[in-house]
Amino acid sequence: MKRERCGVIALADRGPQNFRLMSVSVARGLLLAFVVAAMSAAERQLTHAPHGHVLTNVNVWSPDSRWIVYDVRTVDSVFEGTRIEQVNVDTGEVQVLYAAKNGAACGVVTYHPHEPKVIFIHGPEPPTPDWSYGASRRRGAIVDTRRPGEARPLDAMTYAPPFVPGALRGGSHVHVYSPDGVAVSYTYEDEVLARRGPAAESGGHDVNQRNVGVTLLSGSHGVRVPPTHPRNHAGDGFSVLVTRTVNRPRPGSDDISRAFEEGWIDRRALAFLGQVAGPDGREHAEVFVAELPEDLMQPGEGPLEGTTDRRPAPPRGVSQRRLTFTAERAFPGVVTAPRHWVRASPDATQLAFLMKDDTGVVQLWTVSRRGGGLRQVTRNPAGITSAFTWSPDGRRIAHTLDGAVCTTDIATGRTERLTGGRTDAGSPEPLACVFSPAGRHIAFTRRVTTVDGTFAQVCVVPVSPP
Repeated sequence: MKRERCGVIALADRGPQNFRLMSVSVARGLLLAFVVAAMSAAERQLTHAPHGHVLTNVNVWSPDSRWIVYDVRTVDSVFEGTRIEQVNVDTGEVQVLYAAKNGAACGVVTYHPHEPKVIFIHGPEPPTPDWSYGASRRRGAIVDTRRPGEARPLDAMTYAPPFVPGALRGGSHVHVYSPDGVAVSYTYEDEVLARRGPAAESGGHDVNQRNVGVTLLSGSHGVRVPPTHPRNHAGDGFSVLVTRTVNRPRPGSDDISRAFEEGWIDRRALAFLGQVAGPDGREHAEVFVAELPEDLMQPGEGPLEGTTDRRPAPPRGVSQRRLTFTAERAFPGVVTAPRHWVRASPDATQLAFLMKDDTGVVQLWTVSRRGGGLRQVTRNPAGITSAFTWSPDGRRIAHTLDGAVCTTDIATGRTERLTGGRTDAGSPEPLACVFSPAGRHIAFTRRVTTVDGTFAQVCVVPVSPP
């Protein structure tokens, strides 16, 4: 291919000796340019090492769109990766950003929106039979890519009284920076309450349930904790829960038993899925919004740090609002399979999510952040099969469908395939389709089989201008 590109230049440099020679030269040049363009439009495999390469569902690109960050788990569902790496999109160079020590595991990594920093889950170091990796036993860690191997703790944890404001008592998961980079959101589960076990039907303690937390980095001087538990540790940020859950939601109410799969709308608001009980008592997920105050350090209705019987309470001024009401639909609720996260448009006006249509096919929908009617964006015969991301200009959403990486035009609902479908060997993994900050490529993973075995590899596919 390099020789062909050089040939086009040589023909142009000779100059037209006669009209016929010029016509042939132009025709050959156009043909070669077409071939080059066609090849450049194809997907590229960036990684080749014989181990897993797992992308998080959002923010895997460096701010300058030059690097893609990933972890090395064998499969998405088993947390046994020990390294955070990144690959250069232009050269294929691979850099190890962090290697876990003392038997710990790490993974689910995302980039800061403006700075050369990544954040990821760090498991217990070292794990022991009574303190192994789990939903309530993990934390966030930050690495500056200019100083590989040096990790800073995001969230402070204290697992025994006295509990400390700004510290949590459990595990955080899928860490994502706010658009301005001053805070980090995640889902959280409480180790203190998990060890209490089930609560009584009435008058019991809070049970461990998934909630959404936020760690404030800007303006925080870090949180120190007392050595009342061997697993206590300090953190660089001030951490709080920003959602309210109850042990048993009242049927037909806005009570939720779980808050999960959150996404930043802007610095002052997060969208998330809340598990409600319909009028018939059956549970399903709906879209909620948590509006955040400027100051997250002031206690509200209960102590920010919680008690031995109660989970940490949200700060003063946090409001929780339900946006969708789908109990009367043929297929109630936002789908939880495929797993996906509520994502806001770049202008912070629309929230996208996945829900079944009246025939049971998973489609893309949107709702205004202020609430109101739902809009069905796609009407495809096959369902969407992955998490998704918005393009930087807000015109398209990237996702997988029928074994292909696709984009859907938000205005028209038209879906365009960018890669081959299920008939091709190694369909894209239904884990992540992530637009680059420049909007010119989509990163995804595909299982590739070689003599060394079958492993998920990082790939990119270019996106044509809208």
